[in-house]
Amino acid sequence: MNRNVLSRRVLAGVALAALALTGCGSSDNDNDTPAAAGKSGGSEYASLSGELKASGASFPDAYYQEVITSFKDVAPDVTVNYNATGSGTGKKQFGQNLVDFAGSDSLVKESDGVAAGSFLYVPTVAAPITVSYNLEGVDKLQLSPETLAKIFQADIKTWNDPAIATDNPGVTLPNTPITVAHRSDGSGTTNNFTKYLDAAAKGVWKLGSGDTVAWPSTTQGGEKNTGVAQIVKQANGGIGYVDLSDAKASQLKFAAIKNKDGQFVVPSLEGTTAGLEGAEIKEDLSYNPLNAAGAAAYPITAPTYILVKTKYDDAKKAELVKGFVKYILTDGQELAKDVDFAPLPTSLKDKALAQLDKIQG
Repeated sequence: MNRNVLSRRVLAGVALAALALTGCGSSDNDNDTPAAAGKSGGSEYASLSGELKASGASFPDAYYQEVITSFKDVAPDVTVNYNATGSGTGKKQFGQNLVDFAGSDSLVKESDGVAAGSFLYVPTVAAPITVSYNLEGVDKLQLSPETLAKIFQADIKTWNDPAIATDNPGVTLPNTPITVAHRSDGSGTTNNFTKYLDAAAKGVWKLGSGDTVAWPSTTQGGEKNTGVAQIVKQANGGIGYVDLSDAKASQLKFAAIKNKDGQFVVPSLEGTTAGLEGAEIKEDLSYNPLNAAGAAAYPITAPTYILVKTKYDDAKKAELVKGFVKYILTDGQELAKDVDFAPLPTSLKDKALAQLDKIQG
């Protein structure tokens, strides 16, 4: 668990314990306890009740789990289950009405089985996709998009390759074989990473882009971001693409990537925010911050969305979805940085909140 989150939860627990002790014996009315007060209308969400089922992207899972925990404090009668199956599975389950909403880092395609006009994109947060690596003796690494493309399509096979050396003047690189790790499941992280390479390494990257691509047979596949992180961690010479939260949790090193302005930038929330500021927002609220201009922009910055239905058969279910997603876009934004995600810019957040008014039920 992220140390900041743990510290905040410990402090919150101490505060609640102090409140409980202060309240003991001070009143004969049970309704005066903090728990009863929180449930009796201290929150606009307190009257909600029921269960929400969701699945999808593993990229924002750390953030969604943190929000779900926090939401339980203000809506104690609501249970939200989010299963990080990967964007591809999430979209398919959403189209099959197996879940109430889905998480996705990639846009819906016809083959995903979600009917056009039946859903809305709601942006939630953004984060960098790190290029995480494990190489003994090398604590700092720089990679240009062209070199990165050659590594991931297995054109470059050892760490002392001249292309990597050119990106890293003065660094002693070993002749260790490179172990490339990628997602084995349909993944929005894969979609964004390969979309970035397609744009930034034009003419060099040959594998195209999508939730899945035809990786070389010499590479290794792992399920979810955590699976890729595990492969990298276990292999001296390993390299893979992993969200910042999981990369930090796995204590991986990550490379600085050369951006559109020619600057090598390490993945950070500040670099993510700079990337968001350079992104064009489409009418449906989809947007692409990848390879954004700006000296401070981290170039592999990925958006993530919640897919909601335009119409729910059950009015109560519609109310639950709207309540939970509203919480994500308001109080939940304050939790984002604790788990290494960037909150939305105010202008985009306001547009995302307006999407909720379109949900019928």
